[in-house]
Amino acid sequence: MGAQWKQAGREANAQKRGQMVVKLVREIMVAARMGGPDPDSNARLFAALEKARKSSVTRETIERAVKKGAGLTDEKIVFELVTYEGFGPHKIPVVVECLTDNRNRTAPEIRNLFKAGSLGAPGSVSFFFNHVGVVEATHSDSSRDRETDAIEAGAQEVEPLEPDEVPEGSIGARFVTEIKELDLVSKALKSTGWNVVASEMRYLAKSFPEINEAARKEVGNFLNALDDHDDVHRVYAALG
Repeated sequence: MGAQWKQAGREANAQKRGQMVVKLVREIMVAARMGGPDPDSNARLFAALEKARKSSVTRETIERAVKKGAGLTDEKIVFELVTYEGFGPHKIPVVVECLTDNRNRTAPEIRNLFKAGSLGAPGSVSFFFNHVGVVEATHSDSSRDRETDAIEAGAQEVEPLEPDEVPEGSIGARFVTEIKELDLVSKALKSTGWNVVASEMRYLAKSFPEINEAARKEVGNFLNALDDHDDVHRVYAALG
């Protein structure tokens, strides 16, 4: 599959943490709306809750987000998932997913971010990516055979997680599947002892253009600027 761009670690100030909590809460609400409030039967919600707990989001905030997303309160969830495509600096294909309560506000703001990026421009780039289901998980048995579990769970591909994403003494894997099989694969992996830390649809780049380090830094700054927008939920780029 190849390495995909990930947001670089930056200073964790109060504003950054506030943005992170907002995005985690929105993901919980959307997951609960789509699959119901029970994490045992909603793999996306289970993974969202795990991520929120690890990021020290309070229990009250998490429970309120689940109830609101599942329609168990008088408050209505109004967020919708909107996808934007375009080219970043040096013609790097980029897909941006937003969770927004006002599409008319978000669209021009994202377009302006593309225009502000050197050589950035809106445009159709989805054919540079595979839109798939991805399950990231760890297992306490470090001798576990990833490939066998992938086959038995119905995943199409599997690769190791990066070492810094795996607890000491454990094994980690990233399983790729068809979107329609995502929930089934997540549940199958959980039943064999895998701890699912992410279960979601993603855009995985098919290839990665070769660029020098200076260009890579410029692209990274552009992607981070996108990721900093309050409505941006995920940023995918063909940057290895």
